[in-house]
Amino acid sequence: MADKMHPISIGIAWCLAWGEEKTPKYGLDILQQMREALQKGEKAPEQVLDVVNTVEELKGLEDIKKFPKTLNELKELTEKYPLLWNSRIGLVYGGATKIKQYVFEESKLPDIRGASALLDRINLVDLPAFFGVTPKYIPKTSTHNYQLQCDEVRRWLNNNYLKQSDDEKSICEALIPELIIYSTGGNILAFCPAAFVDDLANAIEKRYTCETLTANSCAVGDRFKILEIAFGLLRDNIEDTFWLDRYQKEYKNPIVEGLFGKVENDSQAIENFKNRKSFNELTTKLAILFNQRRSGNETPNRPSRRYPPMLDTHPYLRRDEVEKRSAIAHITQLTGQPYLSEASLRKRCIGDRAKKGEIPSWYTELKLDWQPGIIESWTNKFEIFLKQNPDKHQKYCKNYHLEDIETSPSLTHLSKVSNGFVAYIYADGNNMGGYIQKIRTPEAYQNFSQDVDNATKYSVFHALANNLHPRQLQGIDESTSRLNNGDFIHPFEIITIGGDDIILIVPADKALEIAKDIGGNFENILLGNLSIPGEEIKDKDNYKITTEKPVDLQVIHRYQWQKAKPTQCKLSISSGVLITSYNTPIYYAEDLTTQLMKSAKDYAKKIKKYEYFGGTVDFLTMKSVTMLSSSIKDFREKALIKKQGAEIKLYAAPYTLHELGGLIASIKALIAADFPKSQLYQIRDFLAKGRRTASLNYCYFRYRLKQGQTQLREDFEKAWCDAKTNEGNIAPWMYENRFGEKYYETIWREMVDLYEFIKTKEEDNDESQQTAANISNTPK
Repeated sequence: MADKMHPISIGIAWCLAWGEEKTPKYGLDILQQMREALQKGEKAPEQVLDVVNTVEELKGLEDIKKFPKTLNELKELTEKYPLLWNSRIGLVYGGATKIKQYVFEESKLPDIRGASALLDRINLVDLPAFFGVTPKYIPKTSTHNYQLQCDEVRRWLNNNYLKQSDDEKSICEALIPELIIYSTGGNILAFCPAAFVDDLANAIEKRYTCETLTANSCAVGDRFKILEIAFGLLRDNIEDTFWLDRYQKEYKNPIVEGLFGKVENDSQAIENFKNRKSFNELTTKLAILFNQRRSGNETPNRPSRRYPPMLDTHPYLRRDEVEKRSAIAHITQLTGQPYLSEASLRKRCIGDRAKKGEIPSWYTELKLDWQPGIIESWTNKFEIFLKQNPDKHQKYCKNYHLEDIETSPSLTHLSKVSNGFVAYIYADGNNMGGYIQKIRTPEAYQNFSQDVDNATKYSVFHALANNLHPRQLQGIDESTSRLNNGDFIHPFEIITIGGDDIILIVPADKALEIAKDIGGNFENILLGNLSIPGEEIKDKDNYKITTEKPVDLQVIHRYQWQKAKPTQCKLSISSGVLITSYNTPIYYAEDLTTQLMKSAKDYAKKIKKYEYFGGTVDFLTMKSVTMLSSSIKDFREKALIKKQGAEIKLYAAPYTLHELGGLIASIKALIAADFPKSQLYQIRDFLAKGRRTASLNYCYFRYRLKQGQTQLREDFEKAWCDAKTNEGNIAPWMYENRFGEKYYETIWREMVDLYEFIKTKEEDNDESQQTAANISNTPK
């Protein structure tokens, strides 16, 4: 028995055997026999043996050692493999765009949850169903069967893209699971027979519009020579192709540099060229087409997407809560008795279903044709993760059953278990673009996508399980809530986890620990140091940093750099954390969190030149400051940077993950020392009056402490504030000479802002014991 063929290769063989028309070259029964044989490692039917052998030869050509060095060698390959040179295959890329505009259009948590869940369903269930893929996970609370859902999607696809003649085959018959390269992170990349490129791209866009009514989406596709999968874009006249032998002579030409990147020597030039001239160049072309179409440019032979969805309104008709669309229903069963348009109804219905697992009765009573279908709740996925990991289950759940824990219906409920303050976390991957540029094959793209998706998802699950426990509601108005005082809820909300993006809402008192854990877990999962249930990281060896360049930890880390370890992973996560009151408008909180995330990523790029590839975190506490009239960057530059001889920064964010752990330890030292709050605030006010005034007052108040002086000296003064020229310290200041700048900065302001949001280990233990006691006393 031969080795089983890789699914991607089976997909390419399917397209090659199908041909370039909507009528396949061979019968569907022959194609299915070929597919089944290749899956089992058996011999394919005689009619398609040439096709199978050609695909196996293509796989051999992807070996970088066989890369043709001259144009003549490339030309010889086109003559040696005429089927690869003369046959074309379709490649389609698409997904949702302007996602945050759609998700955060409404301000209520159920609407946001519903919008995110609906986009997830389309990306993770509907689009794979085009290819006959049924998701692995089936929630027990589902009233549907996933196979029925997939069948419904495929019927919709066939009904919208009818055959033009009896000889043609339907689009569903042309699509098989092995054609999908990835379908995660809100996007899909897939092969298809060349004749179905436009139909598939149109179907992706239409599915988003039909299901959401108002969400933006974009999909593009093109037809490529199969040989281009191995060697990138090639001219029809192979003699006109710009190849390696010519590139080695011209790689310093500015125009060539703009395409292939700037290089320093011949060996780097060869590697750059090989990375570019691969499957990577095909995906780059689709990305360019995607951006052009998203910007409103016309695509030949396809409907325009220049005009966004427009829903008619009338001055005398009641509009929905966002004042954009005419309401079609008044839902008296919901809190606030809202008037909802059809688009808003779908979000709210999905939000309630993602929360409870069943279609809400108020939606059923409307008797609308549209049905929400299968919804995979992030809370359900988290609970499954806990059941698959007994240690995490015990750590998170303590002595009670997951079935008794509810999902929070609103931000008000979350605030009742976190003293009125919540934290928004927005995390995004670092170094992804640079890593992707070196991916050369569809199989590597598939592995990378799956690895990053798993690392992102499970880094969040591990962080939540390690730092949180279900919390008991108190102070809820039971007349307007489906939950009662004394009920337990999951104290978090996962808005979305997709690709390398994460948006969470968590209790303010655990926000920094969770953000730090997410960053650390992400790297450890990719390196294979942290297990994930039922999954494996396929390319973990490729994510490890193998170069031995010197790492200047003293420049990278301001906190105990001697104890820091060089980063081991090429990829990491940067996070923005906003701690604010629960009634801060969500759209405003999202905007600030995005700014913080971008600030953290900019800082990661700055310290990358010192060979730091790890995660970073920026945060802002909106307790004393409730609104900012400008951006966070402008606020810091105008209000928190002083010129007093040397430049003085009254803040130290962003932080590396190692530094963030040190900041938390320093705040705990302040708490242990029982530093009077009035003196904390007084020292913070003195910071703006200069270094000496602030240092003098800090020393005065510190020496008056009755306890904790030793811990404060070790975890704050020596850890952060050592002088650079002698053995003393300049607390509460730090002197920095990096990034071509010399300045003083301090973490004191941030320590004071976070003082009430950090719990000591003793407080955590007390909370866990109290929770366990409350649960044991809760009537069943």
